[in-house]
Order: sequence, then structure tokens, then C-alpha cells
Amino acid sequence: MARPGSGVLVSVNGLGYPPQNLARVVVWEWLNEHGRWRPYSAATCHHIENVLKGDVRGTVVLGQVDAQLASYIIDLQSMHQFRQDTGTMRPVHRNFYEPSSAPGKGVVWEWENDSGSWTPYDMEICVTIQNAYEKQHPWLDLTSLGFCYLIDFNSMVQTNRQSQRKRRLRRRMDLAYPLIMGSIPKSQSWPVGASSGQPCSCQQCILVNSTRAASNAILASQRRKLSNFPCSPPLPSLPLNNLNRPGTQRISMGTARGAIPPGVPALPVKNLTGSGPVHPAIAGMTGILMCAAGLPVCLTRAPKPILHPPPINKSDMKPVPGVNGIRRKTKKKHLRKGKTPEDVVRRYTEKVKVAPDEDCTICMERLVTSSGYEGVLQHKGIKPEMVGKLGKCGHIYHLLCLVAMYNNGNKDGSLQCPTCKAIYGEKTGTQPPGKMDYHVIPHCLPGYLEAKTIRIVYDIPAGIQATEHPNPGKKFSARGFPRHCYLPDNDKGRKVLKLLIMAWDRRLIFTIDTSSTTGESDTVVWNEIHHKTEFGSNLTGHGYPDPNYLDNVLTELSAQGVVEDNLKD
Repeated sequence: MARPGSGVLVSVNGLGYPPQNLARVVVWEWLNEHGRWRPYSAATCHHIENVLKGDVRGTVVLGQVDAQLASYIIDLQSMHQFRQDTGTMRPVHRNFYEPSSAPGKGVVWEWENDSGSWTPYDMEICVTIQNAYEKQHPWLDLTSLGFCYLIDFNSMVQTNRQSQRKRRLRRRMDLAYPLIMGSIPKSQSWPVGASSGQPCSCQQCILVNSTRAASNAILASQRRKLSNFPCSPPLPSLPLNNLNRPGTQRISMGTARGAIPPGVPALPVKNLTGSGPVHPAIAGMTGILMCAAGLPVCLTRAPKPILHPPPINKSDMKPVPGVNGIRRKTKKKHLRKGKTPEDVVRRYTEKVKVAPDEDCTICMERLVTSSGYEGVLQHKGIKPEMVGKLGKCGHIYHLLCLVAMYNNGNKDGSLQCPTCKAIYGEKTGTQPPGKMDYHVIPHCLPGYLEAKTIRIVYDIPAGIQATEHPNPGKKFSARGFPRHCYLPDNDKGRKVLKLLIMAWDRRLIFTIDTSSTTGESDTVVWNEIHHKTEFGSNLTGHGYPDPNYLDNVLTELSAQGVVEDNLKD
């Protein structure tokens, strides 16, 4: 017997459609890598439903409603979510709940993850928690749903019954999910390759149409493969045109494999090379579309990146020639004793007696008038109308504006021109404590077969943010450490290593910010100095061969004020 308000389809003739006059709340969900159906937000579900009303065979561009989902589109005909930058496909389905349930009321239950941000529960769990909450139960055991968690409503804490680890949870109000009445229209057949008009040639439409063809081609290919193996169980029918099926089987390209006939090209379903002029998703879909068109192409798994070298004995690790030591630890922030902001600004500027009639690019006021920071900042000896010229680049600003800019930075005794980015003094960063190891290993990088390899290992633990970080006193996470990076053991590679050591000492390699990859805030991220983390391939774009990499990273180091002139002989 299903719980009231649970995500169970109301079956009519086995089709999963609600009766004509029965209202239901619609929640669209996608299948993650752990086999769990994860709900889209209410706003996203409203967007999907609006597209569905206009075209049951259409494609939903999720970035139109949520910027964080800009890479994702949904093909309603094949019921798959497609990620444009990688070619990854995931099943989606449309689930129904009672109007009085949590999604119908706009109630969202969330738990606090390790980074301190909040993650919503699966919708089925959210509905169950809300039911218990409304009935004023003091606690709720989630064992019946397959989770060993106990929820205490008095303390708003979730406890793992095995590890006894506790996490906070919260209840918040959001937009209610869309409500529908009556029967739901079926999706109509949409044959791959059919077109009712002249196709658009813009990149978005190419991706949209390719997604639809790719979805059907993969499913059709799966059927063909299994039909060639008499000892295999029959492939269950996949209702491609049913928008309301309660579950979708995960598609695996490796379920059944046969020998590839001679002369038939084998193309990867997913091409992550990213090194050519063709968009990686389009490159991967090209192979799929050839298959869909009946051309002799075998779909294979994409090659995996070679991230690490073969196992290495400790005795095979040697010091880098010409580089002292094998380890550096993060130095604490250098304090410039006796150097006030006024002292720093005066050190790098020359006083201008007659100001030019142009804007100060810091406060955007005319240089012939007072600084925009007049009344906001007061510094002894620096009047709001005083103007100074930076020594090396010659750009002119209000002195009070330069003081304000310095106070808003790392306060390390250095200045950086906001116009040309010229650095005055020694720029330091906000890298948290950690260590940097470096040594030579007896293996070669692609493109450098004549040289051994320098391996750099960065290790930064999670901790508490200091005063120079975005949220002092708050925890920060450190994902993916230790991180292994690689350079060729030649003259230029050793030069880059020496400069990277200098950048490490100045705390410039990493910083604490929001990850552009995962969206996680308060975490350790790279700080504009690119590294090669892929040892034996370049499928992700972070490996070798890359003939321009060493020159590019030298340019990036120079932009941080880390240059060869600073190296000690």
C-alpha cells in the first residue's frame, strides 16, 4: 500500500495517466550515477511543462531557466537529458504526487553537506519527511526507504544510525511544482531523420537535433547488439514515446560486445579530446549520427585519460637537477612592519602637480576633482584632490583611490595597476597552508620522449579560513588532493618548476573561492596558473602533447609577477 502523497503513478489501463478530473503535481526527475531519481527544481519543472504543452516531441533548453544548467538539454521524445559539453546522457522521467504533498505546497527539505551548503533530499524522501512533520511526529526513521538515517524534528538533525554522524537539516518554502488536470497527452512518434521544414544551421539547433538523433541511435544500437547474441535474454521493450513511465533503464554501451568487422570504423560515443576545432559534443555525436543513418559504424566507449604513470618505487624518484630540495611548505603571510597604506602608495608613485583632464579609472571621477572616496576614507597626509603617477607604467590615479584599492587587497606591500596590471613590489596570494613535493620519475611524457618527467605533488588539507579569505572563521574544503602535476625534465621544464616554487612560496598557486566546475563555495581552487594533471594523454585538455604549454604557463606566471629575473642563481 503506497503512503499518501508518495510519488506513485495512478495507473489507468497500465498507461500511468491520472483520471480525467484528478489533479496531480508534476515533478520531473533525472537518474544519477547511483541509480537515484533526483528532482529538478520547481522553476525548471514549470519550464519543461510549458515546452511540453507546445510540442510533446520538443527539446527543452534548461539554461533558459537556470544558468547553472546551461550545458543541459532534454529531448522529450526519447526522455533523455543531454550534456552538450561532454556528450553525457541520462534518463529522465515525469512523476506525479498529491497536490497536498510537499512539492504541491512548495516545501523543500534539505541536509547540510560537508562544504556547509544545502542539498535537497530525493522527492520521495522529501514527501515522507513532510508527512511526518505535518503529523507532528517527534522523529522519523528512513530505514523503510533504504536509508539508515534517523531524523529528529526537535533538533532538526539527521543521524546516521551506523556511524552516528549528525548533519543539520532544514525546511524551506519555494515555488510549488506545476499542477495538471485530466489526462496527459502521449508523445507522438518522431522518426530519426524526419523533418517538416528547412533545418536551422545555428549551433544550438545542431546540438538539439543531434541530441534527439543520438538518443534514439543509442537505444536502437542497444537492441541490435543484444539481438545478435542468442544466449542473451530478450531486450525488454523500451517505451520511447511514453512520457509517464515510472522508471527508465540505464543505457550501457558495454552490455554486449561483439567483434568489430574488418574495415568498419569504431567511433567513440563520447569524445572529450577538446583539442581540435570541433566542439567535443558534436564530435561524439557525429559517430552516433552515422550509426543512426545506417552507415557501417561501431559505437565504442570513449578512451579513458591516463592520469598517472605506472607504479614507481621510492628509490626511482630523484631530485630535480639544479633545484634545491624536494619539498616546500606554505610560508605564512609576510607582514610589512611599519608600512602603512600611505607608505606603500607613496613608494610606487610620483606626485603630479597638474592633473590631466581625464577620469580616474578607480573612482571614475575626473582627476581634476576630488577622489570619489572623499568622506569615505581619511588618511593623514593624503588629501582627496592629490594625484599620483605609477613609476613604471605611468598611469595616473587619485592617491586616495590607490589607498582604497590597497586596503581592499591582500595588504602585502605590493600594488597592481588596475589599467595595465603591472605589479609593483612582490605580490602574494591567499593560498592556505599545505606542502609541495617535486622529483624526477623515470617515465616520459607524450611529446617529450627524450626526457624524463618532473612530478609535482600538491597537498592542501581542509581547514578554517583566515582573515584574508572570503569568509574568515568558516570551514573550507579541499577536494581532489593530493593533486599530481607533470613537467618535462628539460631546461624549460626546470625553469617552469623554479618559478612554480616561487609562486608557491608567495601563495599564488591556489586560493579559496567558488569552484567553476562544481559550483561549490568556500573550497580550494586553482589560481590562474594552469597545470598539467594528465600524465599520458590529453583527452581532458590538461595533458600532453601540448607544444605551447610551457610558454603559456611562463606568461601566466609573469602576469602574477613571478619572472626569471627574481630567480636566485
